[in-house]
Amino acid sequence: MRQHLLLLAGILFFQIAAAADAPWRPLFNGKDFSGWETYLNKPFYTWEVAGLKRSTNGNYLESIGKNRDPLKVFTVEKVDGQPTIHISGQGFGTLTTSETFTNFHLRLQVKWGERRWASRTNAVRDSGLLYFAHGQPGVRDGSWPRSVEFQIQEHDMGDLYAVGTQITVPSRKEIQGTNSKTFYHYDPQGEPTLFVEKKPIGNRCIRLVDVEKPRGEWNTLELVCVNGDSVHIVNGQVVMRLHHAQRLDGAEPAALNSGAICLQTEGAEVFYRNVEIQGIEIIPSEFMER
Repeated sequence: MRQHLLLLAGILFFQIAAAADAPWRPLFNGKDFSGWETYLNKPFYTWEVAGLKRSTNGNYLESIGKNRDPLKVFTVEKVDGQPTIHISGQGFGTLTTSETFTNFHLRLQVKWGERRWASRTNAVRDSGLLYFAHGQPGVRDGSWPRSVEFQIQEHDMGDLYAVGTQITVPSRKEIQGTNSKTFYHYDPQGEPTLFVEKKPIGNRCIRLVDVEKPRGEWNTLELVCVNGDSVHIVNGQVVMRLHHAQRLDGAEPAALNSGAICLQTEGAEVFYRNVEIQGIEIIPSEFMER
């Protein structure tokens, strides 16, 4: 029995060591968008984009589409002395990896710019990290692929949005305001709750705590995904644990444990840098549940 326990301990140690030793590799080369694809929804009617059909009242009838960026929404610039992905925020869409990923630890840095566009001029600044992305770009609301979203929005970094998918999070219900609106908050001791784009619960779960840095400072975000479970980490703190992601594009829900990674343009200027990924087999010890 003792030898058996020692063998199991040795295997676990090997797994942890292997995960720790897996090399990090950049997803952004600092020069261009090699390894990434762009997608942009319909532009706002006041923006001039050649080659797109308009209705009689001037609204665009078709999206800009894939790998076409006439408005220069996605550019590479040097910011604070480092190569940076600059997303202007003009319009809705995604910058998506050509590669798909299964078990991984992703980390990046993000900070807000100043500019906001069109209907988002007076809204909180918004972007997002989509993972397990699959299917066609723009299939949801004309802008997003089916995916799980690690929300990147002012004071909401780490929230969940299930985008054409479903996922379970331990949470507690809270009713707020004169309209008795219901919100669900991540709670490690809460009831397992399925989040999906259906009433009465919906597809949003609010992060544990707001640890976003003041505007103008860089935030470090980390995403850990293993076998369809995931962990959202903001500036070193776990703000949500999610379980059993499922895809919904078939006859029945199915396990969802791999897909592309997307950065959103969603009406606000935002900068990303140091985007890198590491293959893992188990959740790193510093992010495991205690």
